[in-house]
Amino acid sequence: MKIYKLSMLFIAICTSLLFVQCSDDDDNVINLATCNDGIKNGDEEGVDCGGSACGPCEEAFTGTYVQEDIMGRPGINTVFSGSPEVKNNFNTTTVTGRADFTPIFENTLETYHDVYAEALGLDPANVNYETNILGLDAPTFSKVLAEFDALQVAPNAQTVYFDPSTEVALTGRNIDDDVIDISLILMFGGGDINNLNFDGSDGSPLLISDSVGFGDRQVVDFPYLETPNM
Repeated sequence: MKIYKLSMLFIAICTSLLFVQCSDDDDNVINLATCNDGIKNGDEEGVDCGGSACGPCEEAFTGTYVQEDIMGRPGINTVFSGSPEVKNNFNTTTVTGRADFTPIFENTLETYHDVYAEALGLDPANVNYETNILGLDAPTFSKVLAEFDALQVAPNAQTVYFDPSTEVALTGRNIDDDVIDISLILMFGGGDINNLNFDGSDGSPLLISDSVGFGDRQVVDFPYLETPNM
C-alpha cells in the first residue's frame, strides 16, 4: 500500500512538472509567434509590443498639437503674409485673433501694385488697388482675407466661388470653379468684370489669370494626377 501511494505521488509530481514545463514552452512559442497579429497576448505589454519577445512599446504622445497650416482659400496666407514669420503666426492663431493680420494683408496687397507699377515704369502712386468686383475696398477685402480664411458654404443657396451672372460669390466652390483666377481678379482686376485691369493688354503684365484652364486641371481618375504640360 505504501509503495502504491509513493508511486502515485511520484507520478503526480512528474505530471505537474511536465505540465508546468509545457506551459512555459507554449508561452515562449506564443510570444515569439504573435508579435504582428494585432492582439495583446502572451506577456506583451501592449498590442504586439513589449514583453520578452516583442520590441518595446512606443511611449504615448504627451504635449500639445500645433496647427501647421490654414488653407481655407488656396494660397491666401502664402500670398499675403509677407514673411515666413507672419505666415507661421497666422497658422497658429485662432480665428478670433486674426484681426491683427488685416493691416499686414492690406499693406501686402498695396505693395504688389507698387511692384508691378515699377516694373512697367509707372509712378506707384498712380497704380493702386481698386474696389473689386464684389464692391470691397482694400481694408474690407483685407479683412475678409485675414479674418475669414475659410471656405464658406451656403447650404440653401448657390454654391460657387464666383458667378458673374448671378453676382454670387464665396459661398463655397464647385469642382470646375477657377479659384485661382477669381482670387487674382479680386486682387488686381478692379471693379468692372467686363473691363478688368492687368489683363495683359498694352504691354501690362497678365495678373488676373494663371493661364491654366479647366481642361488642363480636370482630373477624374485616382490618384488624381494629371499629365504635366510640356
